[in-house]
Amino acid sequence: MGSCLSAESRNPRPGSPSSPHLANMKRRNSRKVLGSRNSSFDYRKEEPLHRIPGRLFLNGYNDVASLFTQQGKKGTNQDAMIIWENFGSRTDTVFCGVFDGHGPYGHMVAKRVRDHLPLKLNAHWEVSKSGEDALREINLNTAGSMNSEQTSFLTADEESRASVDLEETEKYPEIFQTLKESFLKAFKVMDRDLRTHASIDCFCSGTTAVTLVKQGPHIVIGNVGDSRAVLGTRDKDNSLIAVQLTVDLKPNLPAEAERIRKYKGRVFALKDEPEVARVWLPNSNAPGLAMARAFGDFCLKDFGLISVPEISYWHVSEKDEFIVLATDGIWDVLSNKEVVDIVASCRARTSAAQALVETAVRAWRYKYPTSKVDDCAVVCLFFDSTSNNLSTVSNANAKVQPVSMDQVENENEKDNNINVLTSVDRSGTVGSGKVVPGGNEDLDLDVDVDLDCSKEEEMNSEIGTDWSALEGVSRVNTLFNLPRFDPGK
Repeated sequence: MGSCLSAESRNPRPGSPSSPHLANMKRRNSRKVLGSRNSSFDYRKEEPLHRIPGRLFLNGYNDVASLFTQQGKKGTNQDAMIIWENFGSRTDTVFCGVFDGHGPYGHMVAKRVRDHLPLKLNAHWEVSKSGEDALREINLNTAGSMNSEQTSFLTADEESRASVDLEETEKYPEIFQTLKESFLKAFKVMDRDLRTHASIDCFCSGTTAVTLVKQGPHIVIGNVGDSRAVLGTRDKDNSLIAVQLTVDLKPNLPAEAERIRKYKGRVFALKDEPEVARVWLPNSNAPGLAMARAFGDFCLKDFGLISVPEISYWHVSEKDEFIVLATDGIWDVLSNKEVVDIVASCRARTSAAQALVETAVRAWRYKYPTSKVDDCAVVCLFFDSTSNNLSTVSNANAKVQPVSMDQVENENEKDNNINVLTSVDRSGTVGSGKVVPGGNEDLDLDVDVDLDCSKEEEMNSEIGTDWSALEGVSRVNTLFNLPRFDPGK
């Protein structure tokens, strides 16, 4: 949550020039395509998502996992999570992921990706397994109702095919090659979906995503942003150790910074938080994104920010016990080892995710008493469903724990509502001057779940903002309370 901020409010540069590329991007982003709100494969999922067996996205647990999220102190919970057993009707397959939204519409972006990325991944996986004949058949059946953006869902992505080289083919099992290609395609199409979405403004909003598919002993992970996957396993002395399975894709990584600068984006840290590198526009001190890859955030997509996931593989051994997927609200205050120790010490695996979140919240209050606690979301995936080391309860069906009314409102599938207030809550590193690792104390908007998001134009009118009348730079400046864009300057 809250991975963007603006430096111009601190260090204004009234005469700084504006990028014409941003204005062009704004115009492209404003062109909404008819039917773009629906996935290309929506015709295959007639029943509502919440009725799909084995799919959990609220606080709860099932035989193989527990999941829990808790709102922080900075506004609406922008974290989302999912566990999906029997993924794609495969009895030995599980999909899970966590998503950390940022920006004014970050909670909507995170939930959109949570709901639709698995569908896109499954669709591409099926197509890759079925071959070109199935691809052509689906294309013929749906071409009449799809635009060019949606048609790209069904076409082979040559970039992802080229990325699977001969060395990888020999080193990894076949399922890795298949799922890697499917992950790359699904992430690419998911980002295109967000760009043309009719009611979610992703220009300065986005989300991280750390996702995995486990089939038998094979685990394939797709990751963008700074959420993280950590394995709890045993060493040769049978001691519990933590193995980090993903890299936090932040701008301080040399390869990420090099790419961003190559495309004219800027990478630097603010004076009062020198350890937090951020991504900035070429000629404007905004938005200050604390990650190098993300879904959405189209104001930066021409300047080095990408949504291409880093793909990794893990083969589960008898020493491996569980994987923890979590947003940075956990990792900013707890080490990898502390996390796996907390999960392993739980008397019941059904409460493992909740115990981890509650421990992180206490750590926030102890380590950073003047900062606002960040949102937290955790998925704990256990490998041995018959083990009693962590689980004292055996359940045939998934259980959803009671949740507060705030969470029910935030998670209700029928709502997807927002009411953005005019005031900007610059909490943590901005308001108090306190530095928090990971840059999680950034720009946040006070948000209440109140209005239907389909009434976006009405909402914008109520808060006095007309996005359609703004050029790209002007839109960023309005969002971050910067001087209004003047083409004559």
